[in-house]
Order: sequence, then C-alpha cells, then structure tokens
Amino acid sequence: MKHIISPSILAADFANLGAEIEKINNSQAEWIHLDIMDGVFVPNISFGFPVIKHIKKHAKKTLDAHLMIVNPDNYIERFAEEGIEYLTVHYEACTHLHRTLQKIRSCGMKAGVAINPHTPVSLLSEIVAESDLILIMSVNPGFSGQKFIPNTYSKVAQTKELLQQKNANAIIEVDGGIDLTNAHRLYELGANALVAGNTIFMSNDLINTIYQLKCE
Repeated sequence: MKHIISPSILAADFANLGAEIEKINNSQAEWIHLDIMDGVFVPNISFGFPVIKHIKKHAKKTLDAHLMIVNPDNYIERFAEEGIEYLTVHYEACTHLHRTLQKIRSCGMKAGVAINPHTPVSLLSEIVAESDLILIMSVNPGFSGQKFIPNTYSKVAQTKELLQQKNANAIIEVDGGIDLTNAHRLYELGANALVAGNTIFMSNDLINTIYQLKCE
C-alpha cells in the first residue's frame, strides 16, 4: 500500500479555509483529516456540520473524520450525508463498539477505531477484523501542536502484528506530532497513513512538505 498523507484541517487558517483546501487539492496528499471534538470526550471544541459542509464543497480529496466525541452513534448518518468516506470513533467512547462499526459501514462509510496513548493495542484483538482503519494517537487527543509520544513506535509494530495474526487488512493511521523526524520510521514499522497538522500548514512550502512526508 502506498503512503497516505492526511493533512489535519484543524491547523489550517480558517479565515482562508477555501484557499487552504485548494492547496491540499493541488498536493500529493490523498486525504483531508477532520478532527471533530465535543469538549466532553476531549477538553476542546473544534467544528461541526456547517464547517464540514463548507470543506466538502471545496475538497477534492477523501474526507477522513476522527470523532473525539461521546455518543458518536447519534451522528453517524449525518456524517454519511455530509460525504465523509472514513469515519473513526474512539475505542474509549463506544460501549458497543462492534455495533457502532457495523452502523458506520451500513451507512456506506469505511469504519475506523482510534485508541488513546494509554490504551493497549491488545484491546483491539476482537475488533480489528471489523475495522477498515486503526488510528493510533501519538499525542493525547484534544489539541494540535503536541509532542510525539515515542511509545507510538511500539504500538504501530504491535498493531501490524495483530493485523497479521487476524488476517485483517485495516489501514494503520498515526495522528499527533508527525513530522519529518518520525514519518519514515512509522512507515517502516507498518503505518500506512499519517495525519499532520502544524507540520503541513505552518510550512513555507506546503506542497513540498507533503511530498517529503510521504517518504516514497
């Protein structure tokens, strides 16, 4: 599988959101990452459906939404209506995770599961076969610009091993503190997709930074 870059739109200049998305459209990034926060599951609030609708209007890339919210089941159909293609929920937020993933898929989206830095990969053993994407948080969710947690390397390797054991084909995505110092090693250990926010949108050459992050 080729290396996927998913720029986190949360780090973009929202006063010029259309222009920021157009830059991503013209880059080698495959996805656009949407961080949806409710101020309950994580100590921050980001944006909701009106902004998603605006993003969808301009975006020519796959929309990859990461729900950092409680009760995500209440909104699955709405995310499907807004054109989301990958919808990821948190293991820690879902009481009936298998049912939630089934609902996401029944709405025509790919289903992802995210785990926080403190959550062991082993807890995904019974769900990886039902997942299209496993999102490993390499920072504590809620705020952009945090420092990468080195234990993430081990968790990526463990996830790769678990997928092989279960004969599962989920994409391994890593989110948080991604830059040119850690991207290559993450790919080597088994990651397929990297989410980057500040590294991309604070770059003087967004197009080249995305090219470099792909490590291809």
